[in-house]
Amino acid sequence: MNYNFIAIEGTIGAGKTTLSTRIANDFNGKLVLEEFEADKNPFLPKFYKEPDKYAFQLEMTFLALRFQQLKDKLANLDLFHDFIISDYYVAKSLIFSRNNLQEDEYDLFARFFNIIFSNTPKPELMVYLYLDVDHLQYNIRKRGRTYEQDITNEYLENVQRGYFDFIKQQQDDMRILILDTNKLDFVANEKDYQQIIEAIDQPYDIGVHRIEF
Repeated sequence: MNYNFIAIEGTIGAGKTTLSTRIANDFNGKLVLEEFEADKNPFLPKFYKEPDKYAFQLEMTFLALRFQQLKDKLANLDLFHDFIISDYYVAKSLIFSRNNLQEDEYDLFARFFNIIFSNTPKPELMVYLYLDVDHLQYNIRKRGRTYEQDITNEYLENVQRGYFDFIKQQQDDMRILILDTNKLDFVANEKDYQQIIEAIDQPYDIGVHRIEF
């Protein structure tokens, strides 16, 4: 791989974990997976049922989990892996909290975020997996997590919009690769997976790059 630290991003159901895991296995990468399950963040199922009541608790718990995980994983590079690949970039905390919190709550949350993550290294390449809402909902239903089944199209669209806003703001500071995967099935089709690998393993300049397959 051309990069020492790659983050795979995307809206809920985009295939981040599946792709990150396979790349790590195929190319000897150190895998960092987000700890999102209900046993790690007990507010997650509660949030999907009562978002206004549990949004702040949800986001603060994710903030603590992500900080602890990245502190442990990124600080301890080893000789047995060639690069690091993660199924999230920590800035997603700001993207989701902007969507989930009231303005005053978000302002407080952002202050905590900036204090905690001011020295966290950025990925050398952030890959954003773009899927339209219908494909996202299909994947969400297929994987069958009970607490995700009531996620609305509107919520997914808002999250997607938050990612696009973030990408626009970072276009002069990061390498960001947007992959439109609506016509691909990189889980079932080896050729599709290889197309994604070829796209990721290129020497991109700082800025936003987009590939539609």
